Amino acid sequence: MTTGARSNMVAGLAFLAMTALSAALLAGFFGTLHPAFDSFSHFRIHLSVLMALLALPLLATSFRLQAAAALLFAIACLATTASTLSTLWPQPAVAKPADQAVYSLLQMNLRFNNPTPKKVLSLIGRTNPDVITLDEVSGMWATELGTITSAYPYRILCPYPNGMFGVALLSRRPFVAGSTPHCEPRGAMAIATVDFGGISVDVAAIHLSWPWPKEQYWQIGELAQPLATLGETAIMAGDCNGVPWSAAVRRVTALGGLTLMPSAGPTWIHRTLPDFLRRYAGLPIDQVFSKGGLTILSSTRLEDTGSDHLPVLVEFTLRPQEQKPVDEHESATVSLPQPGKPQG
Repeated sequence: MTTGARSNMVAGLAFLAMTALSAALLAGFFGTLHPAFDSFSHFRIHLSVLMALLALPLLATSFRLQAAAALLFAIACLATTASTLSTLWPQPAVAKPADQAVYSLLQMNLRFNNPTPKKVLSLIGRTNPDVITLDEVSGMWATELGTITSAYPYRILCPYPNGMFGVALLSRRPFVAGSTPHCEPRGAMAIATVDFGGISVDVAAIHLSWPWPKEQYWQIGELAQPLATLGETAIMAGDCNGVPWSAAVRRVTALGGLTLMPSAGPTWIHRTLPDFLRRYAGLPIDQVFSKGGLTILSSTRLEDTGSDHLPVLVEFTLRPQEQKPVDEHESATVSLPQPGKPQG
């Protein structure tokens, strides 16, 4: 085979690969039609980068027009993930308000068989968050978390049927008197109303299954009712096994009437891959949602604690709850003279 023929064959194979990647990328934008398409969306950044790398050398071949179109498509796809890509560079510090209390939430997927639980407990002790949302709470973790009961006396643990993937919610601040913390179907969600200095906030921990062909799509349907009943002011965090731009995460956001926090950056990578890649080439699947009088100030990925996820620390403020206006009819009734009651 001549050099020219070999070059043409390589270019042809690169073109076929580039075409396949563009089809996968395009499918990811139709996740609302079927969860199978949404599975492609989770790898949008990776697929875009690979397609661009294939397109660049093809600009010097007979496939130059197709390569140019593919390169533009890759750039457009990356633009939809801009909030995540921006976290790969240092961000300017946000000034904390001097006239408002600042609270914190720590989100962690513990990893059900984490070999270094003491790292987790040490991180909790150093960051001292007000509330903690936890995923993959196995029987081992139920025991380990018992050692910090004095620091976090308000808690709810929701076991998963297989005993490995439950969720938990721990709080230094009391649950609102008269409220009842509860677990949702199959231990996928824990909800408690927490008293933050007189302001009631629904706090939820959530853990979704893997995308299609796993059961994520159907699981979100099961959680539609509890998501819809979150209070006026709420914060929810967890391992969604879904990236911010996926149809799955958008569906959760809509069902709860929530706002999705800008991504803290990649938090997960498969355990068989080098750990240092997680911050740069991992998937941003640990999400934080909020609504009502809650303003998120910052989110920071913390150091490795033995899980395949990085912890995320979130700081937020709360607006004082407004008093409900007195009903005009009730006020008028109260002001009327009462029969038989002397006026004076």
